[in-house]
Amino acid sequence: MKPFCLFLLLLAGYYCPAQKSKLVIATYNLRYDNADDAAKGNGWKLRLPQIANLIRFYGFDIFGTQEGLHHQLQQLKDSLPGYDYIGVGRDDGREKGEHSAIFYNKTRFRLLDKANFWLAADTSKPNKGWDAVLPRICSWGLFREQETGVNFYFFNLHMDHIGVLARQESARLVMEKIRKLAGKIPVVLTGDFNADQRDAVYTSINNSGILSDAYTLSPVKWATVGTFNNFDPTRCSDARIDHIFLTPGFKVLRYAVLNKAYSTCLTGSDRAEQKFPSDHFPAMAVISY
Repeated sequence: MKPFCLFLLLLAGYYCPAQKSKLVIATYNLRYDNADDAAKGNGWKLRLPQIANLIRFYGFDIFGTQEGLHHQLQQLKDSLPGYDYIGVGRDDGREKGEHSAIFYNKTRFRLLDKANFWLAADTSKPNKGWDAVLPRICSWGLFREQETGVNFYFFNLHMDHIGVLARQESARLVMEKIRKLAGKIPVVLTGDFNADQRDAVYTSINNSGILSDAYTLSPVKWATVGTFNNFDPTRCSDARIDHIFLTPGFKVLRYAVLNKAYSTCLTGSDRAEQKFPSDHFPAMAVISY
């Protein structure tokens, strides 16, 4: 214990304030493993090491993922020593179907609690909500940062890409869950919202008075493109559909959309082709609390 804090404790009964800590948080749609992508040169086996290297290089401490199938998440975990993940498949509540998994550094965080709910009127089991074309899920964990003892909730989701009403109701539902579960405990909400910064769904969350977009809070930004690239290096869009929202207990120091590519040499040629690790770019924020 620092001498000054000990002095306060002994003479005035004050508590030492928790040491400020920096976290690197992110959201990353991994793109589900499928044969069509592989046939076009964007298969999971090629992309996995690039994703893992990107995560290690930027030092993500805790991050939400979307679309990952069970085998993809296991392989990513094996490629990230010291990390674990939580989350279940949206199709059966176990391993089947896409996950909204949360990865975290086990040496830095202790998992205190976890659960999942479906973005539907019946949140307790796999089902489609409102006008959604697919079942959608939100996973959450309650974490303790080991060094400071600070607890926080981390919610991660993937909203429907077709159902407008489903996205609106999903936003309402998630905000309701956060209010009920977290109370005054700090919250991070990440995900693929399939709604950009001009959409009413985004506005309903960002203007809620509970959560704010890390992008708008950050004094330093690097976001020259949107977060969906469709594996197309010529795509031009500023639409951010993958977001990081935070409660006021956090301070954002930096924010970036990591539009990183990797090169593969063309067979029989000295030319290289630019590829992306996923059809989404990860959004990253450095925060303190």
